[in-house]
Amino acid sequence: MTKKLTLPEILDAKVVAKSRLFQIESLDLRFSNGVEYTYERMKPSGRHAVMIVPVAENNDLILIREYAAGTERYELGFPKGLIDLSETALEAANRELKEEIGFGANHFIQLKEIVLAPSYFSSKMTLFLAKDLYSDKLKGDEPEPLELIRWPVHNTEALLSHLDFREARSIAALLLAFKQLSG
Repeated sequence: MTKKLTLPEILDAKVVAKSRLFQIESLDLRFSNGVEYTYERMKPSGRHAVMIVPVAENNDLILIREYAAGTERYELGFPKGLIDLSETALEAANRELKEEIGFGANHFIQLKEIVLAPSYFSSKMTLFLAKDLYSDKLKGDEPEPLELIRWPVHNTEALLSHLDFREARSIAALLLAFKQLSG
């Protein structure tokens, strides 16, 4: 049986830092036991994201290699991006595929909605498996062309060990997609 938890009371919330992309918010909270605590978090933007595991007709996964400013290196992962205000998650997934790998998909399977570091972020990412790909290219917002990497599904273990494949969201997406493809 799960114990019913009482959410803390928000005593105060204020933006303490701002950049072009982010706002950091300070939250003063009072927990049900009377303890007061201050947390800092990225202020929720209300925009969520998608990540797609595309599977080509020959059972190859299509990955991208792109520069990640946070790690200051090129990382290997799956196509991803923000959901535009006028889009559903599914529409955003198909658009991101077209922008990042030059393919759309006729069949999507929603794998899971995940969060990253929920103590600091509220953004959600919906993971999709995309099959029955077709050629269709849209202009994206990347500053340089993305390198496409094809990886055989049957060689998932080697991908998990690859030094450039280390983003947690991509690893989660791969494991969920592999489970779906194996079932």
